[in-house]
Amino acid sequence: MTGYIFMALAVLVAVTGWRLRSRLRRETRSGVTDEIVQRIETVGRVDAEDVEPVDLEAVRAEEDDFWAQTWDEPEENW
Repeated sequence: MTGYIFMALAVLVAVTGWRLRSRLRRETRSGVTDEIVQRIETVGRVDAEDVEPVDLEAVRAEEDDFWAQTWDEPEENW
């Protein structure tokens, strides 16, 4: 009886491992080509057309607002 349970668990682990491996292979395929690598080596960066640059002024304003908030200590009710 325990042999069947062990065999079923072994099959379950094998199938799960195989599915995880195939999913990781699909996710790790990237669009990095030799041309992109060569551009990184020569220019030092690659520009992405679909990515908007970060608005540093907006980030600074949000950070200033965050640090300007007062942080009241919690009241302890005994």
